Amino acid sequence: MLSVQEKLKQFYIEDNHYGDLATSIFTDEQQGKLSVIAKQAGVFCGVDIIECAFKIVDPESHIEMMVRDGSKVESGQTLAVIEGRVRLLLTMERIVLNLIQRMSGIATETERIVNAIKHTNVKVVDTRKTTPGIGMFEKYAIKTGGGYNHRRTLNDGIMLKDNHIDFSESLTVAIKKAKQLQGPMDKIEVEIETLEALIEAIKAEVDIIMFDNQTAKQIRQYITHVPDNIQTEASGNINFENVVAYAESGVDFISIGSLFYDQNALDISAKVVL
Repeated sequence: MLSVQEKLKQFYIEDNHYGDLATSIFTDEQQGKLSVIAKQAGVFCGVDIIECAFKIVDPESHIEMMVRDGSKVESGQTLAVIEGRVRLLLTMERIVLNLIQRMSGIATETERIVNAIKHTNVKVVDTRKTTPGIGMFEKYAIKTGGGYNHRRTLNDGIMLKDNHIDFSESLTVAIKKAKQLQGPMDKIEVEIETLEALIEAIKAEVDIIMFDNQTAKQIRQYITHVPDNIQTEASGNINFENVVAYAESGVDFISIGSLFYDQNALDISAKVVL
């Protein structure tokens, strides 16, 4: 919660370091109410944002949440009511809406994809293709939608991608060096694009093999070579339209970067309660 508060403070300072001229038409003491309303059906995500943000600028504000994270919401549904000082409600309003709209949009699409492959045991995971500054919020939205976080930071496991391998003498050498850094809780994942690289990664006894930018058909052929003790992941240009084919290829995980970079925000607004 502390990290959420610190981020929100940064966003507030960024948006208001010169003050808010428009809200100066109100007195410091004037009180009011805002309703946060969904204008589109989807999965809501952002309770902590609403509960923390307005308290940062107005500790005496009163917040009533009508939904929880992961709730299915309908167009026209009231999500929260905030009562407090008008000037501060209006100044923080857009920051809150920007975040919860994006988080709810990500959660909504994540759930849609998770539901599409629920007949399999495949887990939908995110990537590090987050928006700088708000990655922690975006990754939380993935979990809210029923997905899983792949890596939260660069220190969560050892992933050797194509550029790591290309800068190394060979894939085998890169894995050998990675094992020297590996702690007891760290896993080594290797990205492969050819059968030769796959066999090399298997011989080096990595923990996870990522089939990157391969067709579902190609993965079904490759995966027959992988022993049961090595987990597998499909990645690259996977979306709602083709995710079922990849889920049925036999992999353990599917990582989908477009959950971050190609999503529409869920339409949410704030209206004055008269």
